[in-house]
Amino acid sequence: MNKAIREILDWVIIIAIAFGASYALRHWVVQPYRIQMSSMETTVFPNDLVMVDKLSYHFHQPRRGDVIIFWPPGITTGDPYIKRVIGLPGETVEAKDGKIYVDGRVADEPYLHGCVTPDFSPTPVPQGQLFLMGDNRAVSLDSRSFGTVSTNSIIGRAMFAYWPLKHFVVLRAQTGLAQ
Repeated sequence: MNKAIREILDWVIIIAIAFGASYALRHWVVQPYRIQMSSMETTVFPNDLVMVDKLSYHFHQPRRGDVIIFWPPGITTGDPYIKRVIGLPGETVEAKDGKIYVDGRVADEPYLHGCVTPDFSPTPVPQGQLFLMGDNRAVSLDSRSFGTVSTNSIIGRAMFAYWPLKHFVVLRAQTGLAQ
């Protein structure tokens, strides 16, 4: 095989490996998503880009306060939703006097920035399900509307918003419960 053909073959192999690695990384490890809704303002905004970790929930369950990308019940096309994990399997979530209660304990939600949550009656969270809510409670279509969400419908955990740069924020679990 002459030197020119060998050089071309080497480049084709390198490019194929790069595309394969990129596909595998995006399909199974991390993927960017563009936010399409205003339900998570003032944490993330419409048209923000967030980086989503698709791997960690294979090793541990979602945690209270995680911001996740998921398919809502009955929807598998279009744009996935982004919400915050409020209630975990086996818990009961309710809102009264503008605050969220999980199993009777008030949730500490520093990301709400004065947003008041409209009251709703106690909602049990079945095993394998999560209770999810947007940070912009007044406009959020969330578990109050469509019910709890199966953990099987989770695409991944939003790690950070990175574009535009003025909206850069690390998205970490920030919800705790009063003692």
